[in-house]
Amino acid sequence: MAAAEDLDEIEEVNANCILMANLQQASSSGTQTDSTLVYDTDESAE
Repeated sequence: MAAAEDLDEIEEVNANCILMANLQQASSSGTQTDSTLVYDTDESAE
């Protein structure tokens, strides 16, 4: 059944696109949060 195989392939591609979009969003937002220093209770930057 070619149609079912095509559907599986389309779903896999869609999942990959969503995964890549999430990774791209995480990496771009990660650079913003990483630039903020985290201070301990004794106020030394970690």
